[in-house]
Amino acid sequence: MRHKRAGFKLKRNVAARDSLLRGLVTSVIENDFCITTITKAKAARPLVDKMITLAKEDTLHSRRQAAAFLRTPASVKKLFDKLGTRFGQRNGGYTRIVRVPASSRGPFRFGDGAEMAKLELMGTELVKRAAERAKRREERLKAMQEGREHEEGSEENE
Repeated sequence: MRHKRAGFKLKRNVAARDSLLRGLVTSVIENDFCITTITKAKAARPLVDKMITLAKEDTLHSRRQAAAFLRTPASVKKLFDKLGTRFGQRNGGYTRIVRVPASSRGPFRFGDGAEMAKLELMGTELVKRAAERAKRREERLKAMQEGREHEEGSEENE
């Protein structure tokens, strides 16, 4: 019986499990999402939430704690500069797990049939949508400016 034995073993020893989870958390923070198996996503989710909670207070101690866990300095920088402010008003629930189809056979991986999931930060789609909207607006303004310049040039020729 596993009384009071919380957590996921993931069929790995302690060092391999810690390394795997640190890599997953770093990947989620750098890319805003990570595609992995459902069990690994469930194991990494509380660790991502813990890192974002550290980023919300932004002290030297919390930066050092995050740097000791995350793999790259770029991920630490993004965590404290962007994600800490983005989730500043939110009290938990920073991530979600969405089952994704790995192939035409459904959400199962070809090699071993493992069910796949996407561990992503909340609000990622809103940020991407806002960036796309800003890009389209810039393109419209640029096209309008070029149209005006073209009209002014044709009036001068007459």
